[in-house]
Amino acid sequence: MSNILIETKNLTKRYGTFTAVDGLNLAVRAGEIYGFLGPNGSGKTTTIRMLTGLLDATEGEAFICGYNIASQASQAKSLLAYVPDQPKVYGKLSAREFLALIGALYRIPKEIAQERAEQLLDLFGLSERADDLLEGYSHGMRQKVVIAAALLHRPRVILLDEPTVGLDPASARLLKDVLQQMAAQGAAVFVSTHILEIAERMCRRVGILKNGRLIAEGSTDELRQLTGSQGESLEDIFLELTGTSETLEIIKSFEEGDV
Repeated sequence: MSNILIETKNLTKRYGTFTAVDGLNLAVRAGEIYGFLGPNGSGKTTTIRMLTGLLDATEGEAFICGYNIASQASQAKSLLAYVPDQPKVYGKLSAREFLALIGALYRIPKEIAQERAEQLLDLFGLSERADDLLEGYSHGMRQKVVIAAALLHRPRVILLDEPTVGLDPASARLLKDVLQQMAAQGAAVFVSTHILEIAERMCRRVGILKNGRLIAEGSTDELRQLTGSQGESLEDIFLELTGTSETLEIIKSFEEGDV
């Protein structure tokens, strides 16, 4: 059985004459944390929504653990978890009730779901307020509840879109540790982030998207070789590949009074 848990083949999404994602081909293996990078509007969120089945592709296919997300949706979705950039919760439920609902949706036996929920509430520092309504939670606390819900059924694939937004530094570090532990246990982690330092530290490989196209892929060292850079950070490589380094030089020159 292949250890490729996330795969796309010519994945494309068009809105009229505008192409948001253009012929995307990638593969993420078990045990790998894959960083998905790109400027705003490059197609990252659109790609993730197609991988989850929330958005239909115009062309091409996406597979989760070998299951086609379009034609074998129930099998694929049972094996994945999705953490969106904005936490979506039911405000009139408590955190404990919300996790119980998620456990029931994934048909986890009640006692097992309760045990896992308590472990996750404790892990993310939510136990003391677990019976408070979610409408009273801060953005960061809601984000932690959504992450806990995503981990409840122990998915083989986890897709995260800007997961550290709203998290304090300690919580962001905890999330990074949790994702690394999941990968060590054989999961495939696919994370979109604008924080390139996190991607450089955490991800085995990254893919860089620009205007809907995958323009570069590999480890930081492989990307250095691609660009001919010596000792540059992932941030420097990203700016060079996406063409935003020239804009930064103009801004710098302006600040220094050269223009």
